[in-house]
Amino acid sequence: MRIETLDHVALWVDERDSLADFLVEEFAFHVIDRTDAFTLLGGDARRGKLTLFAAEGPREPGVLKEIAVRVPVEVAGSDELLTGPGGVPLRRLESEEPVADLVHVAFRVPDPDGSFAQLAQLGFAAEDGRLRAGDAFVVLERGERPETDRPLLNHLGLRVESAEEHIEEAKRRGLEIADVVDAANTYAVFVWGPDGIKLEYVEHKPTFSLV
Repeated sequence: MRIETLDHVALWVDERDSLADFLVEEFAFHVIDRTDAFTLLGGDARRGKLTLFAAEGPREPGVLKEIAVRVPVEVAGSDELLTGPGGVPLRRLESEEPVADLVHVAFRVPDPDGSFAQLAQLGFAAEDGRLRAGDAFVVLERGERPETDRPLLNHLGLRVESAEEHIEEAKRRGLEIADVVDAANTYAVFVWGPDGIKLEYVEHKPTFSLV
């Protein structure tokens, strides 16, 4: 398994429109796509994005500690941790880059070393004690993961060259496949990782047309 980039973080949220407005104003995102079920936002459709799935609330953080986003310095103002509508923890980081993008996703897990070893076998590159997905990272911190029926995290979207190859590899390893989705712009397989973290290995089709 080989991950090219952290394509998106998908969340269950009960204040979808308010959170979308917040991301546009505070993080220099724009709405890339909106349907009855979800809103997709980012600085660029081919960079790190957030997918907001409408869900009943209130939602609980669960395993999710924070999502860090680099923001052009003229928008950011300062590095800070903000709580978005619906209780979504978002860290805003100043950047000289002109486009907003994901920097890292941090999780609280009971056994960071064990979770690290498992994720390193699922396509993340282990580098200096961190898990890399393209230019972004997954950060694991020790902490109890409160059980909840209404978590914020839906899944991590990880861009790969071939979803079909990852389907075959998941079957070969006996991984738990949650779903396979053939959509207009993407082809993806969803696999359950450690600590209830669902991973989507997503291939952008040649017809990918989101902006």
